[in-house]
Amino acid sequence: MHRVGSAGNTAGSTRPRKEKRFTYVLNDADAKKHCAGINCLAYLNGSAFSTNDYLFSGSRDGTLKRWELNNGDASFSGTFESHVDWVNDAIIVGEKLVSCSSDTTLKVWNCFSEGACTRTLRQHSDYVICLAAADKNSNIVASGGLGGEVFIWDLDAALAPVAKSVDAKEDEVPNGNSGPALTTLCNVNSSSNIASSNGQSHGYNPIAAKGHKDSVYALAMNDTGTLLVSGGTEKVVRVWDPRTGSKKMKLRGHTDNIRTLLLDSTGRYCLSGSSDSMIRLWDLGQQRCVHSYAVHTDSVWALASTPSFGHVYSGGRDQSVYLTDLSTRESVLLCTNEYPILQLSLQDDTIWVATTDSSVYGWPAEGRTPQKVFEKGGSFLAGNLSFSRARASLEGSAPVPVYKEPSLVIPGVPAIIQHEIMNNRRHVLTKDTAGSVKLWEITRGSVIEDFGKVSFEDKKKELFEMVSIPAWFTMDARLGCLSVHLDTPQCFSAEIYAVDLNVSGAQEDLKINLAQETLRGLLVHWSKRKQKSSSHSLSNGDSSSGKDLPSKDSPRSRSEVDDGTENHATHVLPSFEFSTVSPPSIITEGSSGGPWRKRITDLDGTEGDLPWWCVDCVTQNRYPKENTKCGFYLHPAEGSPAPNITQGKLSAPRILRIHKVANYVVEKLVLDKPLDGGSDGTFAMGLSSGQSQLSALDSSSRIGLKPWQKLKPSVEILCNNQVLSAEMSLATVRTYIWKKPEDLILHYRLVQSR
Repeated sequence: MHRVGSAGNTAGSTRPRKEKRFTYVLNDADAKKHCAGINCLAYLNGSAFSTNDYLFSGSRDGTLKRWELNNGDASFSGTFESHVDWVNDAIIVGEKLVSCSSDTTLKVWNCFSEGACTRTLRQHSDYVICLAAADKNSNIVASGGLGGEVFIWDLDAALAPVAKSVDAKEDEVPNGNSGPALTTLCNVNSSSNIASSNGQSHGYNPIAAKGHKDSVYALAMNDTGTLLVSGGTEKVVRVWDPRTGSKKMKLRGHTDNIRTLLLDSTGRYCLSGSSDSMIRLWDLGQQRCVHSYAVHTDSVWALASTPSFGHVYSGGRDQSVYLTDLSTRESVLLCTNEYPILQLSLQDDTIWVATTDSSVYGWPAEGRTPQKVFEKGGSFLAGNLSFSRARASLEGSAPVPVYKEPSLVIPGVPAIIQHEIMNNRRHVLTKDTAGSVKLWEITRGSVIEDFGKVSFEDKKKELFEMVSIPAWFTMDARLGCLSVHLDTPQCFSAEIYAVDLNVSGAQEDLKINLAQETLRGLLVHWSKRKQKSSSHSLSNGDSSSGKDLPSKDSPRSRSEVDDGTENHATHVLPSFEFSTVSPPSIITEGSSGGPWRKRITDLDGTEGDLPWWCVDCVTQNRYPKENTKCGFYLHPAEGSPAPNITQGKLSAPRILRIHKVANYVVEKLVLDKPLDGGSDGTFAMGLSSGQSQLSALDSSSRIGLKPWQKLKPSVEILCNNQVLSAEMSLATVRTYIWKKPEDLILHYRLVQSR
């Protein structure tokens, strides 16, 4: 497990940031599918609830999905979206689904809901990796993660409402995932120091099992919740009393990280899987290892046992699933996959397999009568030394899998593994795990061209444009999809002419700020519902409390939101319209510091903790004015008869085209005066006043002009002795032609024409 910066997890970050970051995550066209590896699976037997069976999958894309299992088929049933980083584990506790994430939180959901998070539990200070629950005690859940933290939660106590206080009210955000949980936020580190992180004096504290000195990767609990085992990078199995958090024993034997654990229902026997490729069976009563099973050739990452604990299914880095009889040591290769196996879940006669791929695979398992699998032949006796399996594999005696194809596949979308931001700062080239190369327009959140399986590097060279636009966003593909990060004020540094976006009826010199228009497109649903809510409140004589709008000024209310008279907050240019079929999600920090995630179409206008600078930009048309000017000098070219028309440094928008500079030179030469010059050397080229003066040059009457001025000159602009294209911008010339840190120097020369 490597620490990698994520879209929403800022724990431990040293990056200075004064204001909240705003991130939007672009979803694939098929939002019903995962777009990154599947880290965990949880099976819900519906017979206890008079429903069909369900399978829940948690993904590195930050979401969980519910699949309805019926007559050998699996159909999409819902998305649970609130985590802002990888979902690492999930368990069923009664009717509750509990998940944990690299965003340092646990989240509680109703299994049968539409996907709304009911509570966020914040106690860990680092990634939360694993969970365990007591099957016969639907209240007890244990969580473990990086930093050696293990907590035992009583869900009934953790989720119980408390007296309405300021802190409690702040937690009641409509999406249920912002603000602290109704617990005192504590950071319990490996040295057993406890520090309150929000100063609350009320609420529930989970029990801390203190003793791990390093990361915890695996947990397991017996049915009654009286025994908890944990393992991680310390290579030992620790045994705890979860009721008190006290240590009971420590079991040694593995030579590498412990990655997965199982306990039988009574709590007497424990199975462990390790990166040393071994599976070990421990007798906790005797406090020793009673069997070792060498069936894998690489790290063991997943275990699932039959209900009787007589057989175990195992999977791991070697992409194989084995079935082993714990008594006879007989083992058989059940199946092989194309990807490393991260977790297993047994459902009757099907073993569900989660891998680093975005799909979920169901294989025949004969879970009720596993002996039937051995009757198909191909079994071998598991050794008790790890090198025995490796040697057998090298000698060519590797077993043949019993099953060649899965009985069911829940398909996912290939994850993006490579991306390149194009020079126009609106397009991004991506490559996914299937090898497909696509071009995205991030200001609309859509794929504009799918090139298929072509060379990423060749396509990048083919799409190269000699243009220079400021880097107004940063990006990553950690979630298997594109996450675009906006930070103020630098995100407002990029402008583009409206005509370059084919904006209908736009004036030639109208400039568009890319971040502002993108934010309008992302928050248009929030803006409309916010205005509608404000209008309704005012019509009832209610005054705004100001809490829901983190801005100095409230927007003007309107009696009708969708009546065709949209204001700037709800008017979105076509180039910035995001899909409502597969809408992007936004991620930002809540008012109490906790990040939250929500689809833009689910924003209802009550989200009061959007970054104030985003709200100001969208509702008030206010944003920091970044320096979008470019300073340069303009001189006649060597040997040119043209006179020197400027003194000192000039300043113009960075996106100004070279043909506008040429027009400026023409007007100075013909009219013998600057276009819109000032004493500070700043001029505005291409404005309406300049256009009117340029139109005068087309007059056939040139009374009062000097003889050489009666010929309308044609002007070429040069930089480093290279004639510049009329469509180049000043920024492009500076980046690709000038290539010096000093102020840009341009030259002009005349090409006379009648």
